[in-house]
Amino acid sequence: MKSGMKAALIVLAAGAGSRFGHSTNKVWLPLSGRRIISRSLVNAANSFNKARIILVIHPDDDAMARTTLEREVRGIKVEIVHGGASRHESEYNALTYIAPQIESGEIEVVLIHDGARPLATPALFREIADAAHRHGGAIPTIAVDPREMDTVREDRVVRVQTPQGFLAPQLLLAYRKAAVDGFTGTDTAACMEKYFPEVKTKAVNADVSNVKITYPQDLAIAEHVLARRGYKD
Repeated sequence: MKSGMKAALIVLAAGAGSRFGHSTNKVWLPLSGRRIISRSLVNAANSFNKARIILVIHPDDDAMARTTLEREVRGIKVEIVHGGASRHESEYNALTYIAPQIESGEIEVVLIHDGARPLATPALFREIADAAHRHGGAIPTIAVDPREMDTVREDRVVRVQTPQGFLAPQLLLAYRKAAVDGFTGTDTAACMEKYFPEVKTKAVNADVSNVKITYPQDLAIAEHVLARRGYKD
């Protein structure tokens, strides 16, 4: 990562747990001794010596979030923002929160990460931030069989992960334009592609172990990965 890069990391945790079959957001479930969201936040924070860490939550989860941060994410300053009715709206809320620092140049690059991906490594965060700084944008991707297609990028069939990173001023402007137009993107990259098609987002090779906790069986996979990495807590 470029020395002295000014970054903000937005971790999204404002969704629901409907697909997981749980009454609460899955990010608050335990994963090998810590809540899923705690592992996502620690990995994000460990990516940089100094960065703004923004946690976006559902307003109903405010008390739980603050208790979790106090117990499991000690020593890391995490700022809480309430999310919206959609992923896109939650991203916009977070970007609006840090807009003054983006406009003043205090934040150069923004990474947006799904809190339900607790296995994204600090190395991946740094690689995305560095590529976004050089190219304007960067996303982690994994090539897949066309029959399992999620998203197509650059004429290749790939599965797109997070964190996704972009130059902060352009990202903020894209979301402001989307708010005026009523546009809702499926992910961060979709909004950037609509309003800044000239930005050639860099595809970074991702790790297949960077799974998203969507269904109960995903927890077992994540626990296996953590054990293989030698994580003790």
